[in-house]
This record gives sequence, C-alpha cells and structure tokens, in this order.
Amino acid sequence: MKKNIGTWLMGMVVAGAVSAAWAQEGDREPVLQFEPLPYAYDALEPYVDAQTMEIHYSRHHQGYFNNLVKAVAGTDLESQPLEAYFGRMSQLPVAVRNNGGGHWNHTLFWKVMSPGGGGIPEGDLLAAMEKAFGSFDEFKKLFEAAAAGRFGSGWAWLSVGADGNLFISSTPNQDNPLMDVAEKRGTPILGLDVWEHAYYLKYQNKRAEYAGAFWNVVNWPEVAARFAAATPE
Repeated sequence: MKKNIGTWLMGMVVAGAVSAAWAQEGDREPVLQFEPLPYAYDALEPYVDAQTMEIHYSRHHQGYFNNLVKAVAGTDLESQPLEAYFGRMSQLPVAVRNNGGGHWNHTLFWKVMSPGGGGIPEGDLLAAMEKAFGSFDEFKKLFEAAAAGRFGSGWAWLSVGADGNLFISSTPNQDNPLMDVAEKRGTPILGLDVWEHAYYLKYQNKRAEYAGAFWNVVNWPEVAARFAAATPE
C-alpha cells in the first residue's frame, strides 16, 4: 500500500517547529516535546484508517500539546517533565490536567502500536498476564470490557501496580493511572484511546469492534520494555 508520505512529513515538520519554538536558552533540549509519529498515517491500515490517524495526531494530539505549553508557561511546571507533577494533578489547573494527560497519553498510544504489531507477548510480560488474569485471552476480554464499559470519553489501561502486579482500569477524559485523581494508581504500559475521534470515522458507534481490532497493531516488544522498566527490582 502506498504510504501517505507527504502528510506524514508535514506532521513531522509541524512537530519539529513546535518543539523548536518551545526550546529555551539556545540549543537546550525542550522539556516538552511533540514527537514525530513513528510511522506513516496509513501504516496501521486496515485496523486504523489513515484519515483518522492524520486527524488524531496532527489536530487532536497537536492541540493538547500546544495548549499544555500555554498552560504551564511562566510557571514552575514548564521546567519539569509531566511525570513530575502527575502526582499532584488534583491541585493543578484543569487546563494542565486535561492537556497534560492528553499529550502524555497520546505519546504512549502511538508507541504501543506498530505496523508489524499483533500476536501475543512473550517472556516475563506473558507470565505476569497469566498470573494476574489467568491467561492472555482472559486479559484481552477484561481489557476490551474496560474499553467498552467506559461511559463517554476516556481510556482503557494495562498498568503495573506498586506491588509489581498488572491490573486493568479505565479513566475518564484524558486522565491516566499516574495521576493522583485516578481510582487506581500505577504505571501504564498499554493504553487504548476510546474517545470517539479515535475510531468513529471507521467504526462509527462500534467501540467494541474497534477495541477488538486493536490487538492486530499492538507493539508487544514496546509494552514488554515498559513492563520491565516499571517492575520493581
């Protein structure tokens, strides 16, 4: 399939321009960065269509990033990574919560998908899933249920708890399990965006079908690396 290289490169240019504008004091690396999409807009076809991917990345995610930059400008937050203040998100302005979560969540989302994704995880991650959920198939059922059961907009998550065990949860809007506003806190290693803008052009109101198709593009090596990094020694 012919890749939508032109629009992909345009997204990279926009991302680079915004990141450069956010850099401070010469060549110092900016704290907040809008990273290029790691694949072309149509790379996840037929499971994620190119039009949805382009709108999702270049408009929705870009908007969260731009608004986050504005929300933290002139405050102590602009010199800190997002993870540094997620733990006190309940004390911060709504604009920081919504746009900070939107930027962080989408950055993870793009990375846990890949054109060569799908299949099943291996090694320690698979063993941890079997321990927590009984089997990989049961994990998928529970994760899809969390995605389908989230009323309105939000996310479904697979996270690592403080005890090193995996758990499934969902959060509203652009919240995530790192935030102190989450019902259950932990380190997310896999997330599925269930806002309508993530799937409506292709799946309309069939969120469950969208969640089921997600398994065809999951980047399990990336998820496994995040699991290893989040697991206590």
